[in-house]
Amino acid sequence: MSPRQYKMARMKSVLMLLAVSVAASAQKTEIPALLTMARTPANPAFVPALRDTLTQKAIDSGAAVAGYGPDFLFVTQAPTTPELYIDDVRSGAMQAVPGNPQLWMMQAKLRLGTSHNFYYMVDGKQFGGNHDIAAFTPDSYAKPGAPQGTLSEKMVHTSKLYDGMVSDWWIYVPAQYDAAKPAALMVWHDGQGMINRTVAANSLNVFDNLTAQGKIPVVIQVFIAPGKIGEKAMRSIEYDTVSEKYTRFVDDEIMPLVYAKYNVRRDGYSRAAAGNSSGGISAFNMAWFHPDEFSRVLMRIASFANLQQNHAGEFDGGNTYPYRVRREDKRPIRVWSADGTEDLENPFGSWPSNNINMANSLKFRDYDFHMSWSNGSHNGAHGNAELPEAMTWLWRDYDPAKTSDTFPPDPDEKAKPFFRVKSFNR
Repeated sequence: MSPRQYKMARMKSVLMLLAVSVAASAQKTEIPALLTMARTPANPAFVPALRDTLTQKAIDSGAAVAGYGPDFLFVTQAPTTPELYIDDVRSGAMQAVPGNPQLWMMQAKLRLGTSHNFYYMVDGKQFGGNHDIAAFTPDSYAKPGAPQGTLSEKMVHTSKLYDGMVSDWWIYVPAQYDAAKPAALMVWHDGQGMINRTVAANSLNVFDNLTAQGKIPVVIQVFIAPGKIGEKAMRSIEYDTVSEKYTRFVDDEIMPLVYAKYNVRRDGYSRAAAGNSSGGISAFNMAWFHPDEFSRVLMRIASFANLQQNHAGEFDGGNTYPYRVRREDKRPIRVWSADGTEDLENPFGSWPSNNINMANSLKFRDYDFHMSWSNGSHNGAHGNAELPEAMTWLWRDYDPAKTSDTFPPDPDEKAKPFFRVKSFNR
């Protein structure tokens, strides 16, 4: 086969694959419609819709689940009747799908604004399941009448501070933005995960809905992806290093590009940083080292672990933050934190233990903080589900006439005890 023939055959194969992919996508049923179909499971169209939408692989492995708002559908394949457990509580025996004696289903309602776990018991043995099922509130779905903001095209920045590091980034501008009035600002780590309106966090819907309701001010959102120098991934170096360097990168290199396009406030009171995992500790870094520039922090499953040693090679990475918070000068910052019982345990640290330690340190020093706890793993589901609540809490009482705040602790939190480990998840 000549090179030209090979190229043509290859192109034909790709086009065939694309055609199959499009056809498969066309067969998938929207989740709300699938949930409605589940009320009449004898409908001949129901089982094909199940398999096309949830996939046979997920059904066979016990991982298939579909949800919209509080309504969820659990489906699995098993030789005998499975017992469904949600959040470690028995929900009951599943029902057989008519005409499919080894295909089982159950519909259930789950509490909104958090994540849930589930698994099955089949013949006395645990089977399938997932620790990270997000149950979204209405504020995570597009609402009629809520004006939608505008997402920029992807922009690419080459850093001087990180010597040639290339980073993708985007700007999301709410529909209510008025160039005559300076807007608040929020910087998101791992920003590439924020740009799709209907995937994972539904974050763009959340921003639109909360802005329209006046629950948050007009906030310009800046999404920055981790950079690369050649083939070298810089994410951990940027995020996990306990220093002000990444803040300088944002303020000195990215923000001037934002200022050139939009009227944005420059006081720390009006600026926030957010992220998951290593992005979570980096968001805290930004406020810790420069509360005059970023005073609000949204951090989920944050990596307060020794992922980056200091220049002397000593073990004083993010794992030392709980002790620094207790002993160093208190900063004027507000912090929403979240983690789960099934988060990571590895040679770099214990994510659940360190996040509990961090929460207690913030409480000990009377910081304005909130710790949200779930039974989730190192996954974004919990943080995604509670994003409307977290954003509302983080920006509560925002006053555009102010440029600073001491952020006294929330009275409700102050009255609560320290976090304690009462039992083990064994």
